[in-house]
Amino acid sequence: MRSGNSSDRGTTLVRLRPGEDLRLSLTRIAKLRRLKAAVILSGVGSLTQANLRFAGRPEGMVLTGPFEIVSITGTVSRDGPHVHLAIADADGATFGGHLMPGCKVHTTCELALMELAGWRMRRVFDAATGYRELQATRRRR
Repeated sequence: MRSGNSSDRGTTLVRLRPGEDLRLSLTRIAKLRRLKAAVILSGVGSLTQANLRFAGRPEGMVLTGPFEIVSITGTVSRDGPHVHLAIADADGATFGGHLMPGCKVHTTCELALMELAGWRMRRVFDAATGYRELQATRRRR
């Protein structure tokens, strides 16, 4: 992983290398940068393998590529990422779902993250959904 910060402290620009795991890299970036509440502004690249959890499914499905990343969106904090990913294969067939560990970078993945000043995001178990859900709070100054 090669990363750099722009002059704006709240912006992180990262390039992931071949073989790196997209979700695990986002988790590592959040911890290294001490991100309290960030969003993915942009992401482009390719994957050799994807692991997506489709709507209503309990576990992910591993797909073998190569794939182009056509869309990535989500929130990132030290408490973990919540990211949705859309990918396209060589025929243009598109798949999308919840990003799971096992999404391996093919040639590159370029990510731009922006921290939301004054906010903190946590993941708290919600008995109604069965998942750890977002709890956003304003930070005290």
